[in-house]
Amino acid sequence: MIDLTHCSLLSLHLILFSFPLFTLYSHFSIPPPPLSFSLSRMNFPSLLCFFIPILLSFTSAISTNSEGNALHALRTRLSDPKNVLQSWDPTLVNPCTWFHVTCDSNNHVVRLDLGNSNISGALGPELGELKHLQYLELYGNDLGGKIPDELGNLEKLVSMDLYRNKFKGKIPKSFANLKSIRFL
Repeated sequence: MIDLTHCSLLSLHLILFSFPLFTLYSHFSIPPPPLSFSLSRMNFPSLLCFFIPILLSFTSAISTNSEGNALHALRTRLSDPKNVLQSWDPTLVNPCTWFHVTCDSNNHVVRLDLGNSNISGALGPELGELKHLQYLELYGNDLGGKIPDELGNLEKLVSMDLYRNKFKGKIPKSFANLKSIRFL
């Protein structure tokens, strides 16, 4: 078994000592001492301690970027005559700065509020990728077609308002999976 207790100390050391030294050297125009750093000489636990903090820093960005991609895919399906979705820029790191989108402290989309927005079109399966979504407000629009089965994958969904639209067909059986739902 690998003991990773010294990982946090190594990460803390890198943060506390590397950055101030870099700042010190760059501020006084002193060339930094040469680093004798070789990954080939590091043992496996040290390699883990080196790479785990780096990899963990990317997980939030990857997650939220996939949520941005899902919302952008939704945008391409919709007609938006009042340009309420104009801030939905897929080149941004995450959708947390977009209008009508609310995120939690981890930059996960938790609310999509497009009620009475005068949008039309059909919903797609990409909405099922918003795994942290708690509130889906799409009431009072001109949305039509079939309600996607994938909405039943949103386990954290508390409220889903789809009324005053033009959906056709039956309520998906997958909605039985919505254990947290309080308002439908």
